[in-house]
Amino acid sequence: MRYLVLVCAVLMQMCLGATYSWSVYVQPIKELTGLLQGPVQLPFTVFYFVFPAVMISAGNWLERFGPRVCAVTGGCLFGVGWLVAGFGKVHFAFTVIGIGVIAGVGVGLAYIVPIATGIRWFPNNKGLVTGVAVAGFGGGAALVSQIGGYLMQKVGFSPFSVLHVFGAAFGGIVSIAGMGMRNPEGYPKTVSASSLSYRDILGHPCFQVLYAAMFTGLCAGFAINANLKELGKAVSFQTGVVAVSIFAAANAAGRIGWGACMDRMRTSLTLRANLLFQALTLFLSPVLLQSASGLLVVAGVCGFNYGGVLVLYAASTARIWGAQAVGRVYGALFSANIPAALAPLLAGMLYDRTGSFLPSMVLLAVLLCAAFALTTARSALLDDHHS
Repeated sequence: MRYLVLVCAVLMQMCLGATYSWSVYVQPIKELTGLLQGPVQLPFTVFYFVFPAVMISAGNWLERFGPRVCAVTGGCLFGVGWLVAGFGKVHFAFTVIGIGVIAGVGVGLAYIVPIATGIRWFPNNKGLVTGVAVAGFGGGAALVSQIGGYLMQKVGFSPFSVLHVFGAAFGGIVSIAGMGMRNPEGYPKTVSASSLSYRDILGHPCFQVLYAAMFTGLCAGFAINANLKELGKAVSFQTGVVAVSIFAAANAAGRIGWGACMDRMRTSLTLRANLLFQALTLFLSPVLLQSASGLLVVAGVCGFNYGGVLVLYAASTARIWGAQAVGRVYGALFSANIPAALAPLLAGMLYDRTGSFLPSMVLLAVLLCAAFALTTARSALLDDHHS
């Protein structure tokens, strides 16, 4: 039964992670609407405000209503959101509301389900099972970006028609897979995590370190992912689509790879390694982004490292607070997405002013180095809970 739960979790996340393919639609939407790079990032940015904001309460709802209800409800809302986004041909506000708000609420409800449920079924492999459970969230975008690019470039669909097609598909797939989400037999309906107040969580030194480090990793991942097609020097549309797909596939691989590392290494070491590798890649980006092949390298390495962000901090939460508290504590920690969601918008606006993404890359690398220094300074605190 637990492997069926895991399969359903991956199917769910393959659809829920479709927003990672947003970069594929940016240029076609700019051409249709006349909008600049910054404004076209609004659906992506709003999504990453709403999604984590809803997740703050999703842990409580998960314990109250159970994984199946949260998963199916979230899946229906996600599909409806993409359907509404397709009416952006009438006014771009529909796309912002559909993907940013409605789909954001849907993912906020459903995303925590496979993480918390998977850890409960596989208590001895928290890192790996978390990575597998959410690998689809990154990997699904590779498939979605390829299909979306094909429909626009070869079939002649407008980007808004593609959003309609995906909306119908996502709503059905996530809802069906969500029906397979359930807790292990005998798992208590009321858990001790409910005794944790948000004041206790937010005031915990480990939470503060994890929040700061996760914020920097998210900033880098968001800014690169959302603007990926425009990072390279005059690359073709197809090369841009390939870069988006590589980022998404590497994102999925990174979730599994970093999750496996987490089960074998101390908390602080895995977090520092992830932050440092991402910083080094961004420091090298001025050289790498001079060629199409360099863009693909940046996409792959940054995607792999970013995938770790969505696993390491969830696994760290389970290690420090226990599996029962994952829904509540990780829901609060995931709110780091809210300020980090500004990164793509700010990077796009800086690009509109300077004509280059390189200043943004360097600033992000410096931010990652600062987080590396913080986790190094508090390594003993983080490792005190190693198991």
